[in-house]
Amino acid sequence: MLHRVVRWTPRRPQRHAIRIDCQVVRERDFKLVARKVVDLSDVGMLVAPIARVLTGEEVIVSFMAPFSRSWIDAEATVARVVHGRRPGDRGMALGLCFHNIDEVARALLRQNLRGLPPPLPRFRLADASSAS
Repeated sequence: MLHRVVRWTPRRPQRHAIRIDCQVVRERDFKLVARKVVDLSDVGMLVAPIARVLTGEEVIVSFMAPFSRSWIDAEATVARVVHGRRPGDRGMALGLCFHNIDEVARALLRQNLRGLPPPLPRFRLADASSAS
């Protein structure tokens, strides 16, 4: 008798394209580093920076949940800095990973993000021209 081993991998959280206002403040000096969300999930967000930030820095995030009047406050870490130099990049961005967010706020966020489209895929201009 043959047995098949199936490896279970947790599903990545779905990111959603959404443009909303936010306040991202660097924890060490309370300097405002971002004001606009580019995409959002229940575990993190991509924001457009207005100041230089390093990977690994701790930030405090505040934004209104989509389609709601409820504010969400969370602590996050800068997981990625996009410099906007690669083909397909739409400019500079910061990838933030929430690490201290209330479970009720996370559930509200997950519920309110349902049905929103995913972010646009990135592609190289050469890839688009070779498809025709």
